[in-house]
Amino acid sequence: MRSAPILALLALALTAAPASAQEGADAPLGIALEGFAYPYPVKFLPLSRDHEAQRLAYMDVAPTGNANGRTVLLLHGRNFPSSYWEPVIRALAEGGYRVVVPDQLGFGKSSKPIKPFTFDRMAAETVALADALGLQRFDVVAHSMGGMLAVRMARNFPQRVNSLVLEAPIGLEDYRFTVPPVTDDLLLTREGELTAEAYRKQLMTSYALSLPVSAIEPFVQIRERVKGSGEYPRWLRSFVQSYQAIWGQPVVHEFPLVKAPTLFVMGANDRNAPGKPFAPPELRAGMGDNTGHARALAARMPNGRAEVIANVGHLVHMEATDMFNGLMLDFLDRN
Repeated sequence: MRSAPILALLALALTAAPASAQEGADAPLGIALEGFAYPYPVKFLPLSRDHEAQRLAYMDVAPTGNANGRTVLLLHGRNFPSSYWEPVIRALAEGGYRVVVPDQLGFGKSSKPIKPFTFDRMAAETVALADALGLQRFDVVAHSMGGMLAVRMARNFPQRVNSLVLEAPIGLEDYRFTVPPVTDDLLLTREGELTAEAYRKQLMTSYALSLPVSAIEPFVQIRERVKGSGEYPRWLRSFVQSYQAIWGQPVVHEFPLVKAPTLFVMGANDRNAPGKPFAPPELRAGMGDNTGHARALAARMPNGRAEVIANVGHLVHMEATDMFNGLMLDFLDRN
């Protein structure tokens, strides 16, 4: 399902940084992850949001195999920089695809807006990147929160999206039905008080990961090192806005309206559901039936299909790299 070399390469991609930019493993990071190396060169698209200048970071990787003239956009999850896509980027490039990998505004090396996020705006910004790169039509592979964004892109820009691969997407239920509203102030307090050990445990348990703890340590260290930035309060406010978008802007009702061929790739153990800790106990237990929801939604779509991989959780492309890449490439090649 996964191999030590793949995990080693991923860890290297996530942790490597130029010696001149890295004073030590605990050195502070800027909130745009300055000094933290990505596996491929990073470029920036100037944008504007809420009357502020922004920069959208992205990697643009040329095919290394026989080029097929197609491009895949990779959309990351909420708790991860886009560098974690490295094994998927390599597989796609070897398969002949150009691969474009943005950090959405608010994440990774991109700017950190602090006013309310909307998936409509994020979709428009991602399409603006495609426009800047001359991409009229593309396929989308999306993980977790990226799956919500992918659905909104397919709805708002159906002529641009050729197909969707949704890896362990969230948004398969309407969280407003089970989770009460939570204020920004409460979220800021909880996120600000989260220790490295608590965050490490949160990733391993909430995501039901089959990975060794060492595989997620780079994500924990990124979060810890950003705390040393003078702009950490801005990072925190931006991160909180993404939760509010996930809770308050459901996409589950839109899945049956997506016409693009869609493949769900789910981890059988994944019962992640944003906001679950805030839900009443009597409702909490029923949240996060992600494989069941994916199968039911796929059946209601014009061209949907769900594949479930046993013994893995929320990070399917890291936990079952070869299986995920195989399903993804077979689906893309057929569509």
